[in-house]
Amino acid sequence: MKILVTGGAGFIGSNFIHYWLEKHPDDEIINFDLLTYAGHLESLESIKDNPHYSFIKGDITDAKAVDEVVSKVDAIIHFAAESHVDRSILDPLIFTKTNIIGTQILLEAAKKFGIKKFHHVSTDEVFGALPLDSDTKFNEETSYNPHSPYAASKASSDHLVRAYHDTFGISVTITNCSNNFGPYQDPEKFMPRMITNLLSGQKVKVYGDGKYVRDWLHVLDHARAIEMVFLNAAQGSTYCVGGMTKDVNNLEVAQKVIKLLGKSESESIEFVTDRPGHDRRYAVDWTKINKDLGWEPQYDFDSWLEKTVKWYQENESWWKPLKEKSESIYKK
Repeated sequence: MKILVTGGAGFIGSNFIHYWLEKHPDDEIINFDLLTYAGHLESLESIKDNPHYSFIKGDITDAKAVDEVVSKVDAIIHFAAESHVDRSILDPLIFTKTNIIGTQILLEAAKKFGIKKFHHVSTDEVFGALPLDSDTKFNEETSYNPHSPYAASKASSDHLVRAYHDTFGISVTITNCSNNFGPYQDPEKFMPRMITNLLSGQKVKVYGDGKYVRDWLHVLDHARAIEMVFLNAAQGSTYCVGGMTKDVNNLEVAQKVIKLLGKSESESIEFVTDRPGHDRRYAVDWTKINKDLGWEPQYDFDSWLEKTVKWYQENESWWKPLKEKSESIYKK
């Protein structure tokens, strides 16, 4: 099978390409990425000479470029997106353009060239937020209620994917995942920013009271979930993918990382002004994907967190050149 992976130089996309080529060595992957601030070809350095992998620099909002590459493939796995909530507050328009218009252009190309499978990677943030004092979780029947420009743009893209399936018969699947973490994640995101700050002798920056809860999913567990849905799920279906069975808040995550690095908690945390529209709690019910496809997280959060911290300790040459640029977003 020849697969187009959009956004394959990003965090989740690059990890997915590594995973797919290891598990499916006879398939061909074309990585289509614009290489914005979040795209790093260094994350794919070890496979750049693999004859089953190729890279094309391109923009999913460029219909001509999209048509040219889609005409060469059998299937599409769509990661490409603007994905940082803080950036969406500063510049909502680029999120509308990339996440909505870019997805629509890809769907048009899929329709035009008879693509066999179109998998859309989305987020649990389309569902809004849950109260802290609740045991409720997001699932496939949860109503959409996005709170940030980022979440709204991803919600819109989800609706477009379903509309193209219902109206034009495009063969689609969707996954709505929780917060990912793992290797090759840009240091401007919460988990790697925290780790690299501590490794650089700086403090962890914690928004508000630190009691915001996120459902953490390791990126390789996410890759496994996409693989199962892409290969085995019924067309038109949606699956929620989460990694947790118990809530953990941001402050607790910070404390875990500080302990893993042997730092002093009292000297390592700085509480900073909260961001606008900050969702209080996310939690994902992954019962459906477990029941239908047999997926579940492979390791517990603490095990994956320790592996992630170790990766950043051992790969300073990857993240250090990105660190100064990544911090500039928070100065705005």
